[in-house]
Amino acid sequence: MAARPLMLALVVLSLLAGIAGGLLRAGVALPATAGSVWPGQAVLAHAALMICGFLGTVIGIERAVAVKLRAAFLAPLASGTGGAFLLLGQLELGAWLLVAAAVAFVAVNTVIVGRQRAAHTWLLLVAAGAWLIGNLLFATDQGTVATLPWWFAFLVMTIAAERLEMTRLMRRRPAAEWSLQIVLIALLGGAVWSALAPAAGGLLYGVALVLLAVWLAVFDIARHTVRTHGLSRYMAICLLGGYAWLAVAGAAWAATALGLPLRDAALHALGLGFIVSMMMGHAPVILPAIARIKLEFGVFFYLPLAMLHLSLLLRLIAGVAGDPLRSTGVLLNAAAMALFAVTMAGAAVAWRIKHGGPGTLPTGKAHP
Repeated sequence: MAARPLMLALVVLSLLAGIAGGLLRAGVALPATAGSVWPGQAVLAHAALMICGFLGTVIGIERAVAVKLRAAFLAPLASGTGGAFLLLGQLELGAWLLVAAAVAFVAVNTVIVGRQRAAHTWLLLVAAGAWLIGNLLFATDQGTVATLPWWFAFLVMTIAAERLEMTRLMRRRPAAEWSLQIVLIALLGGAVWSALAPAAGGLLYGVALVLLAVWLAVFDIARHTVRTHGLSRYMAICLLGGYAWLAVAGAAWAATALGLPLRDAALHALGLGFIVSMMMGHAPVILPAIARIKLEFGVFFYLPLAMLHLSLLLRLIAGVAGDPLRSTGVLLNAAAMALFAVTMAGAAVAWRIKHGGPGTLPTGKAHP
């Protein structure tokens, strides 16, 4: 598709701008930003750029590739363009483009449910609906207390749906599906309640995140595949480490609702510790399908993962202690993501050198 390079460029733009906005928020000085308008916009739209412009577009592209419909690419095209307009200072236009992206994304997931009626496809549709609600709240300027729970619910439920699908590869306990439904209903209830009563809603939301971490640790196939080798083991380690951060995020989210100064821990244990760990785990499988490349897996994949977790520990511990090392942790968070991008590029080059050609799409899939 001719628009695919454009969408990938928009993904990169939102990611780089989102990371820059996060660094500036943490007080990290960036070179060559004096007198420019975009750094201020990147700071203001940091969450929207990372969640909607970057992750929303990536998920939209992945879903469009899976559904094999040209019209499905309207969702990631709109969200990527929306992120670009936010960066240009066209906040209203950018926000409503994100709403349009979510509407199209709901339609795509409705098609998926029509093709395969299963618990995980219904959950993907609910996750798309959460993104639509969050984008509507953002477009109507309802504030981060109302918007962020819906945005994170979109990402968390999308991941939960993918993991629910993977549990079909193992004997699923009778309690697995209904217990997950209860936890996710609580998560959505916390998101709704956060707009009406932030303390009570935030407490429920945080507890639901902790319970989801427990569910994933108990039922996910990753606890078995971590004992294997190669890519499957790497993916399992990414997932299990992410589940630990999800529990930390839930506890910090609930504590923030009770008045403790742990907002940064809640948001970034969830956004970096959980979601980026999931991204690092799934990218070696998803990227080849999107970008039509093959990757040579090696132990070097563990370097950015270790840097992410260690830098996040430094960031959150220093942040709670009021230590200036927090900004160093933030800078190393960004460095970990940059190192992961370099690792993926290097893995693609290594595959071509080893196998003597561009290769074709993978015929199999590692199961974490």
